[in-house]
Amino acid sequence: MPQSSAQVTAAEISRIAGVTRATVSNWRRRHEDFPAPSGGTDSSPLYDLESVRTWLASRGHTSAATPSEELRTTLRLRAQSGGSGTSEGLLLLVLAAAGHAAEELTAATELPDADLVAHAQRDTVAAGDSVPAADPVRFEADDATVLRALYACVRDEGGEAALRVLAERELEDSAASGAYLTPAPLADLMVRLIPGSPSSVLDPACGGGTLLAAAARRGARELYGQDNLPVQARRSAVSLMLTAPQATVTVRAADSLRADAFPELIADAVLCNPPYGVRDWGHDELAYDPRWAYGVPARAESELAWVQHALAHLAPGGYAALLLPPATAGRASGRRVRKELVRSGALRAVIALPVGASVPLHVGLQVWVLQRPEPGGPERKSVLFVDTAAEAPAGAAAGGTASGRTRGVSRSASLDWPGVTARALSAWRAFTEDPDAFEGEPGVAHAVGVVDLLDDVVDLTPARLVRASRAEVDPAKLSAEVEATRRDLAHAAKALARAAGHEDWSAAGAKAREWRTATASDLARGGALTLLRTVPEGARGRAEDDGSGVRAGGRAVLTGSDISRGSGPTGDPAELRGATAPVITVGDVLVRAVVGEDGPMARMAGEEDAGALLGLHVHLFRPDPKRLDAWFLAGFLGSEENIAGASTGSTVLSVSPGRLRVPLLPLEEQRRYGEAFRHVHALRAEARRATRLAEETARLLAGGLTGGQLLPSREAGKVRGQGGDSSH
Repeated sequence: MPQSSAQVTAAEISRIAGVTRATVSNWRRRHEDFPAPSGGTDSSPLYDLESVRTWLASRGHTSAATPSEELRTTLRLRAQSGGSGTSEGLLLLVLAAAGHAAEELTAATELPDADLVAHAQRDTVAAGDSVPAADPVRFEADDATVLRALYACVRDEGGEAALRVLAERELEDSAASGAYLTPAPLADLMVRLIPGSPSSVLDPACGGGTLLAAAARRGARELYGQDNLPVQARRSAVSLMLTAPQATVTVRAADSLRADAFPELIADAVLCNPPYGVRDWGHDELAYDPRWAYGVPARAESELAWVQHALAHLAPGGYAALLLPPATAGRASGRRVRKELVRSGALRAVIALPVGASVPLHVGLQVWVLQRPEPGGPERKSVLFVDTAAEAPAGAAAGGTASGRTRGVSRSASLDWPGVTARALSAWRAFTEDPDAFEGEPGVAHAVGVVDLLDDVVDLTPARLVRASRAEVDPAKLSAEVEATRRDLAHAAKALARAAGHEDWSAAGAKAREWRTATASDLARGGALTLLRTVPEGARGRAEDDGSGVRAGGRAVLTGSDISRGSGPTGDPAELRGATAPVITVGDVLVRAVVGEDGPMARMAGEEDAGALLGLHVHLFRPDPKRLDAWFLAGFLGSEENIAGASTGSTVLSVSPGRLRVPLLPLEEQRRYGEAFRHVHALRAEARRATRLAEETARLLAGGLTGGQLLPSREAGKVRGQGGDSSH
């Protein structure tokens, strides 16, 4: 089978071998037979790929590169050599390949280059009509390597994995610097704010399709999307066809405000995360557009243009949920449109989110829930305001070491999304059941009368409007709550001190200990452990399932965020609709599939996890207890160096589970390490509990003092005056 040789960097060699970059540097210095550079520069040399693989095989290092990493490497090499096949063609090929059986994909990878190119050409023809702005595709002989890698990736990891790799490069090549994914928990919250079960859903700024995918998980069967960036529209179309095969998907590439692709569409619901702060949105040319039923948006109010665009596409009584910046609620230039939205009853709720919930990360965004008024429908006398910002954990908005999209994923994932979601949904559902009888929650949720909102400013900022309700809190009740929380904090501080005082280690000597290691793939082949994952509906290829998987139902789901926060399973079973998920048992080792979120990467499953389903972004390692200690395995699999060596990707780092390495130690020695790791876990858990209680105590005290329910001690001022500066 003719294949041209390729060149790889030292970083790519480390990923192929499943080792760190430092190890590759050591090989280059210590082994004279290590392949000499075949290109590049002195500071950034390139090596012949086949020579590297031959050298690794001679030393027993089988390739640890996953199919998605192989695809990522071949794409880079193809870009360097100016491969002729378009990225659009590869997107079409992913869609076509996902419809083939695993044996058909294997047969394609074994074809000679010329036959493979012809086969891929035929595959793309059938899928061409499904993708926005799909031009005729023509592959050439020099595309054979990447075509082979793509077929293998779809076969072994599924179409979504291949699509993620293609999207990384295409977004980089398109200079689409403003393209960000809506975090999955936020997308789920926005969908759940839509009452009932809408069948048809529109997203006029669909990006990668996250909101529409969340709607499909909730039962939507007609998905309509539009995006100004062709790369995003194409990616969204292919992604939705892969993840929601039961739905009818229609995605178009154009500017929704200037060139609405669905002018006649009346949908059951609209979901949207529109671009913010855009002045060139068409203000002058669209001045007389019939969509502006609530007033012509000012040039600085593109967000209010999106709001009215959404309402124009709704059936009477239909709902929309839009993610908007806080300035939309109070900017002077938008007060006339806001007044009409409130007066007409179109605006039903404004929900403030914690800082870091989504890009831009330094701003606390808001979800606006709107309903198109029904002719002769009930009068809307009030608007609900909810402030969930108190749900943000300490440091959620603090800067980190990551950057760009990775930092966005990290900050959003580190929020207490279950708490934010529960607080928003409980208030919204109680309000929709009976708006007139809604009592709210002081300082959190408050229904404000329409008449009270229609002043000269029409400021719809939730924090301002719910603040007044804090005075309704009973002082005695708040004082008792503060005292109970303070006692819990004191107990937690003592437990933390005990955990920190435990000594279960000693220095290794003059130099760090070294040991032989094996990859998780090697251990799985030897029967020491089993690798399991959740298989989405319609996914093909390696299921990595030992038969313990079940169809997602009413069970709880353990997510990557649960691992990082140390919580029990909090995932929504609806996210696994149609998937086959392993059932977690005590002693399983769970590893997060995405790097970036704060907190531990791995943990051993305990009693609180048993019986839950494995989330989509979690790897499960089931050790043979006669050969591997579970705590030992969890400690080493989750180490920073191990995770770094097994992570791939440019925008979002994903862990390749088979490349994680484990020391080869006798079981008795494993147990000693395991016991030490168990104490590390206990220390982390106690620290997290104490931090949470400290923040809660401080929040209650600050709110009580500023709200007038609590009074400072008469002795407090005297102590500060006698002791000097109280900040010391």
